[in-house]
Amino acid sequence: MNLSALVILTALATSLPAQQPAAPKHQDTEVYEPVPPIVTPGATDAAPPSDAIVLFDGKNLDQWVSTKDKSPAKWTVADGILTVSKAPGTGNIETKQAFKNYQLHIEWRIPENITGTDQARGNSGVFLASTGPGDDGYELQVLDSYNNKTYVNGQAGSIYKQGIPLANPNRKPGEWQTYNVIWTAPTFNSDGTLKTPAYATVFFNGVLVQNHFELKGQTLYIGQPFYKPYDTAPIKLQAHGDKSEPISFRNIWVREIK
Repeated sequence: MNLSALVILTALATSLPAQQPAAPKHQDTEVYEPVPPIVTPGATDAAPPSDAIVLFDGKNLDQWVSTKDKSPAKWTVADGILTVSKAPGTGNIETKQAFKNYQLHIEWRIPENITGTDQARGNSGVFLASTGPGDDGYELQVLDSYNNKTYVNGQAGSIYKQGIPLANPNRKPGEWQTYNVIWTAPTFNSDGTLKTPAYATVFFNGVLVQNHFELKGQTLYIGQPFYKPYDTAPIKLQAHGDKSEPISFRNIWVREIK
């Protein structure tokens, strides 16, 4: 192309009006797939929705085993309530099924005639992932914290020894308490190193006490937390073994989050 022709084309191009972008439409930001699955809610917010796995409905312990040896769970079931057994050697119980990410609903009660102080006052725990024999796992603390002074990262609603609750919404001993939990399990690289940490969101009696809290590892009684690789794990309930009256649970269900 000679110089004269290039000059003419350049002049034509600069003389043409600039093309205006198309005006945005509301359809541009509307998405129609994938369609969320239909889930029928429970009759109340506490009742299990249609896709929930009911872990305890007040009738039996078919969904639970002893943590120690995987034998049938031996806690007490009466009047629709599950109570920690004080029989020697009974120990902790955990779900037969293992989970990864989930939504958990669980209700618990400290006896009205509770005795003791500090950590020896209805102590138990909901272990959001029970990662194996001898492991501490990841504990959401259960304790009478209505009028009971203890270390704040060990009171009810705490991620034990890590996450201090944002509030203390405890009801009196003898009244039912509720945890609603969103658990995001940690993930690991092929060499066992941590890829993404665990997170917990907890509503305690309808009050937010853990807001997408990032765990530093297992919830250890002594020492600094660390992560140990696992894929899926049962949910565990603790028989703490102190001398205070045993606590009770009811209405336990879980929804897996894919």
